[in-house]
Amino acid sequence: MTTATASTTAPATSAEIAKLAAAHGLTLSGARPTLPRYIAQLWQRRHFVSAYANARMQATYSTAKLGQVWHLVTPLLNAAVYYFIFGIVLKASHGVPDYVPFLITGIFVWDFVSSSVNAGTRAVHSNLGLVRALHFPRASLPISTVVQLFQQLLVSMAALVILLLAFGQRPGAAWLLAVPALLLTALFAAGCAMIMARIGSKSPDVSQLMPFVLRTWMYSSGVMWSIDQMLGKNDLPHWVLTALKVNPPAVYIDLMRFALIDSFPAHALPHHVWLLAAGWALLAGVGGFIYFWKAEEAYGRG
Repeated sequence: MTTATASTTAPATSAEIAKLAAAHGLTLSGARPTLPRYIAQLWQRRHFVSAYANARMQATYSTAKLGQVWHLVTPLLNAAVYYFIFGIVLKASHGVPDYVPFLITGIFVWDFVSSSVNAGTRAVHSNLGLVRALHFPRASLPISTVVQLFQQLLVSMAALVILLLAFGQRPGAAWLLAVPALLLTALFAAGCAMIMARIGSKSPDVSQLMPFVLRTWMYSSGVMWSIDQMLGKNDLPHWVLTALKVNPPAVYIDLMRFALIDSFPAHALPHHVWLLAAGWALLAGVGGFIYFWKAEEAYGRG
């Protein structure tokens, strides 16, 4: 009688498998790339970001008869409501020269910032099908959202210029300062959108809280009233005034008002405000991008 002996092979260890995969150029699916590589991938997909932003903008009001006219109508209606409540009923316009240009400039800038933050909260979670089906830099989603909203802002700014002229504002060299102010605002908004996109991807319920957070943020940003004048009438600690004045949306709104409104000459704006605006933009933009990138491999799981 003969006995057959079966030879057994020990299973490969994880280290051996990893070495074999590396030798054949295999990488972990969904692994987070290095930051420089991630930036390069995002740049390679810049056309996708632009196309996705354009598609979102066309789809936003595709079922409305007025279509994209609502991009202009919505902030103007908000400005009319706020003018009645704050300018007439609460008399926030007292002591504020050119209150209507003051108000509509604040509304247009705030609408862009708040919409970017709010949309960023849902940027990843509302596109889970896309995230799970395709491999691409997930930062494309919140960035494309901000690109879409920035395109809307540029259209709104054209309407804002017409309104400013209608209310007696005269174009001058200071109006050119609106360009860097808008770019800094966009960088700040993009950073905030990426921060909220990561938070919203893990905690979708945060989107339900955002209307309350944004409403409080709006009231503390001097959109409808002058921070200096309103707090000057109240016996509040100096740190409260300082905190409100360094509030990022308040800074960007001030830059736009001093650039576009004659009664707020640009040369009267303290130079440190531009440094503060650049600092907030870099902190939110760079910090938000890195914060989002660190969770790249976790998006779409669960």
